[in-house]
Amino acid sequence: MLHDPHAPNPAPHSGAAGMRLERNAHGRLVLTLGDGTRFESVVPVRAFPLGAPEDGLSLVAADGKEALWIPHMADLDPQARQLIEQDLAVREFVPTIERILKVSSFSTPSTWDLLTDRGPTQMVLKAEEDIRKLSGRSKLLIAGQDGVQFKVPNTAALDKHSRKLLERFL
Repeated sequence: MLHDPHAPNPAPHSGAAGMRLERNAHGRLVLTLGDGTRFESVVPVRAFPLGAPEDGLSLVAADGKEALWIPHMADLDPQARQLIEQDLAVREFVPTIERILKVSSFSTPSTWDLLTDRGPTQMVLKAEEDIRKLSGRSKLLIAGQDGVQFKVPNTAALDKHSRKLLERFL
């Protein structure tokens, strides 16, 4: 039974029991629930992508309504989890800063040369307010001028030079 995107969505289903997830010929995710209801082109959306990325995941149908709520990613079978994580990796492109090589100025705007988990890059910090402190001063989310978000999971894990440069902006 294929879900009609024009019909009103019943209350969303909850939990991963009995669900099946696969890719269609176009590379989009297709969700089949335990009762046989099928949703084409579902999109995974984390409820708390920074604070609790493993908890609270919604599979949103093509009509924008929730088709399935998954309380914990650990509840998914390995194949479904892998498919969801592949989609999330594309959707949630947030490079991790491993080193701050240099900054052009200690006032903003400032161009930063970075080494990230995706390779070397440059970022322009428009204002100090673009550095969000997520957990005290140790976990940061930094917005570049071009809209790319960079994360620092733990400032204490950065090398001494990187911490010294970063401290000037905190």
